[in-house]
Amino acid sequence: MIIHPKTRGFICVTSHPEGCAENVQKQINYIKSKSNIDGAKKVLVIGASTGFGLASRITSAFGSNAATIGVFFEKPPLEGRTASSGWYNTAAFEKQAHKEGLYAKSINGDAFSNEIKEQTAQLIKKDFGKVDLVIYSLASPVRTHPETGIRYKSTLKPIENTYTNKTVDFHTGEIKDISIEPGTEKDIENTIAVMGGEDWQLWIDKLKNEELLADNFKTVAYSYIGPKLTEPVYRKGTIGMAKDHLEATAFKITDILKDINGKAYISVNKALVTQSSSAIPVIPLYISLLYKVMKEKDIHEGCIEQIYRLFKERLFLDKIPTDNEGRIRIDDLEMRDDVQEKVVELWKKATTENLSSIGDLQGYKDDFFHLFGFNFENIDYDKETNEMVNIPGLQ
Repeated sequence: MIIHPKTRGFICVTSHPEGCAENVQKQINYIKSKSNIDGAKKVLVIGASTGFGLASRITSAFGSNAATIGVFFEKPPLEGRTASSGWYNTAAFEKQAHKEGLYAKSINGDAFSNEIKEQTAQLIKKDFGKVDLVIYSLASPVRTHPETGIRYKSTLKPIENTYTNKTVDFHTGEIKDISIEPGTEKDIENTIAVMGGEDWQLWIDKLKNEELLADNFKTVAYSYIGPKLTEPVYRKGTIGMAKDHLEATAFKITDILKDINGKAYISVNKALVTQSSSAIPVIPLYISLLYKVMKEKDIHEGCIEQIYRLFKERLFLDKIPTDNEGRIRIDDLEMRDDVQEKVVELWKKATTENLSSIGDLQGYKDDFFHLFGFNFENIDYDKETNEMVNIPGLQ
């Protein structure tokens, strides 16, 4: 079929298999161009098909020659209908991993469920024995609790006061004011249930109880803090409460890992265009300005550069550098004073008319469409392509 992008709000409902393969190959090429990482050799990535999770799997496999298991919830293709981008990403990743003799298998299903946890545990038991590293990178807006069956839905709302600021429709470039009503206690509870640390801990409890964690085991979950600009709707909003819970969970998990000298970490990552961040009001405008500033200073990083730096310069050192809250900070370049001061300056004067010159809206758009396999110059999008792509290591 001939596949073009079809957008609905902040998501693209089509994806291009060849474009997704190009996106994955570019990340693999980046890792292979860098020096090897003395990292984990048996790695489980929960939320492995897009964004930071996909970058973590690529970095583990092609940076440390690690065997990887990926867990995700993606839509397979049907005749005349494309798969989700994460499906095509994983197919491309596994094809390249297998070509280089690397173990790579995947499980597609609801990672919040007991069934998928059990299936994953059995695969680890059969093929790995034990895992050295678990990356937790789930970014779902809903969660059905595995014990109660209650379905929770997260929200992106401020707390206590209505939040008003400007945002951009990145499809049109129009900047307009947006107001978001404050969340309720129920909104906070729901968001914590979906995006907090409970499921991360359930995964680690399951694997530890099954004796599937190696000595000196590590697990990492990804978080974000961000600037003062986005604080009311992000870090001090409902999603921020969930991130607080996630970060507190790292200490709980570390406590239960003491007997195997294990450790749980939070990595605070940079603001980037992901399927999740595109949904957050105000963030697209902030990222457009941030990209402009960081590219001009030659310190811009995408997901793969961020995760390579996490693995190479932080996670596998004898002494891992953390902030006062015990978090690994690879948002350090984003949060530099000179970067944030310039972004604030640009934010104050940003309008529909000048954003294309003072910001990097095109960079934002390209990154957004790259998530779904579009906007790559070397792909002919008017040419027929086979949408029926299989994941070779799918269990």
